[in-house]
Amino acid sequence: MNGNTIAVLPFVNMSSDPENEYFSDGITEEIINALAKIEHLKVISRTSSFFFKNKDMPLSEIAAQLKVAIILEGSVRVAHGMVRITAQLIQAAEDFHFWSESWDRKLENIFEVQDEISLLIAEKIREQFGHFEIVDHLVKKQTENLDAYAFSLKARYHFNKWNPQDVQTAINFYEQAVALDPNHTESYVGLADAYGFMATTEFMPREEAWAKAVMYTHQAYEQDPENAGVHYQLANLSFFTDCNFGEAAQHTFKALALKPNYPEAQQYMAFLYMLCGKMENALHHLQLALAIDPLNQETLFYQAYYAYRSAEFEKARLQLDDLLAKNPKNLPALIVKAYCLLMLQRYDEVLSMMEKLPQEIVMPDEKLGITCLTYIMQGSQSNAQKYFAQLKEGASNTTSLQAHSYLFLAYVWLNQYDEAFAWLEEALTKKSSIFLLSYSDPLSHGLKQDDRYLVFHNKLYPTIGPEDLRSVKKAPLLDEETVNTYTRKLMNFVEQESPFLNPNLSLRLLAEQVEIHPNQLSWLINEQLGKNFNEFINRYRIEHFKKLAVDPSNNHISLIGLAYESGFNSKTVFNTFFKKEMGVTPSEFIKNHS
Repeated sequence: MNGNTIAVLPFVNMSSDPENEYFSDGITEEIINALAKIEHLKVISRTSSFFFKNKDMPLSEIAAQLKVAIILEGSVRVAHGMVRITAQLIQAAEDFHFWSESWDRKLENIFEVQDEISLLIAEKIREQFGHFEIVDHLVKKQTENLDAYAFSLKARYHFNKWNPQDVQTAINFYEQAVALDPNHTESYVGLADAYGFMATTEFMPREEAWAKAVMYTHQAYEQDPENAGVHYQLANLSFFTDCNFGEAAQHTFKALALKPNYPEAQQYMAFLYMLCGKMENALHHLQLALAIDPLNQETLFYQAYYAYRSAEFEKARLQLDDLLAKNPKNLPALIVKAYCLLMLQRYDEVLSMMEKLPQEIVMPDEKLGITCLTYIMQGSQSNAQKYFAQLKEGASNTTSLQAHSYLFLAYVWLNQYDEAFAWLEEALTKKSSIFLLSYSDPLSHGLKQDDRYLVFHNKLYPTIGPEDLRSVKKAPLLDEETVNTYTRKLMNFVEQESPFLNPNLSLRLLAEQVEIHPNQLSWLINEQLGKNFNEFINRYRIEHFKKLAVDPSNNHISLIGLAYESGFNSKTVFNTFFKKEMGVTPSEFIKNHS
């Protein structure tokens, strides 16, 4: 397994007040978001990491489920204007704690300590497992107003519960945050996200909710145009309010450029590629989403949706049944399962589904549309005519996107292609985004035989690439001449000054001593010398230990004492590395050389 893979488990709330859990959860999420900005470090998303909250499971089992090599766990205590944060990194397979640290800071310095923790974690992973580049700062100060920040953390805590009541509570907290700090970008992004949720689930009037989402997204963009969350919101707005597929794709690309480990953006990019039929590209982004968010029900839904869009209807149905076993009210899963059954010609099962679904889960127009399609595809003429008449009347008298979409699909299955294209043309003048989904759906495949299909396809789905999915080898960080110069400089310094004898030596400290940028030194050691930083330094420590160990004047010093004098600060690290390097234990080495 690639060592550059990490899951940040929810930090434990050690405060006396259990209500402070929102703060420990918030700190965990901030660290996840900070690490997620690092390219070539796979960071498991919040949703999948928080799946294990309050679950008593071996770390090795958690790591296996998430497919990561490293676990970060910690705790947070807040009291009297101070915050104490502890964190430790564990190599999960061996249950080896290879780094731990504690921070005691004033609460007013919370953003600085988040940045310090995130950078240090990234450094330790790089030293232990291999090269990736790290920027100078991963967390920037969001606000000067700590009360506004606290309200935003409380808001996010409730939003992550994903139900209308808690999302409304989140909106209230976000509004209190921006009242205290009108420039708090993250709260505007949160408000846009919350109103987007209310719009898509129709727990608020759709137009009112989208209008608020648009307003808050643009406010956030004005304050921070380089915020990944802002571009993700802009992608949603481009798609759902402007019916602009191309702009949605460009904003999603931008979000991923700013934050590669962004599961929602990876899901969304996969979704957009599915709609326009670029299934290889869709699979690429789906696999990235699954890698960083393997337990998220939304990611797993997109996996099933990919199977459906690939005409693997039975495979998709089985995957959707797994999702529905965990959440029987998962509306997207219910709808796409009905589509799968339609394509599998299991019409009676669809009708049974529609009869059993309660009104509060499925909108009436959705149920009417699916029922109408079922009778048309089944060839039940009297029922088809009855429900088609109801659907046609409903679509002409309502703004319901579902009614418009199902009338379009009904025209397709009735082979009334002129009416289908006319209805589509009218919908596009109203920027009806639902047709971005239904036009290329497997249920509309019959339309492909019409010459007009490609014309409208190109209009709906403009080119959003090309995106080269091949592994492109990055240019070397240093040219050959600089590599040779820096290698000589490094080796001379290490052999003459013995910096490895310092048990607290880090890659960053060594970089300062040899006057090479840490990213360049990391690349040089890993790519040119073929070792990670710890291997490089510990080999010098082993050689120093061997010299001390065979010197009779050191017979009075224990083996671990000699190891400490050689720069090691952990008995476990010393014994493990010595056995790996020499093929024998330290005591066996002494015995062989006595």
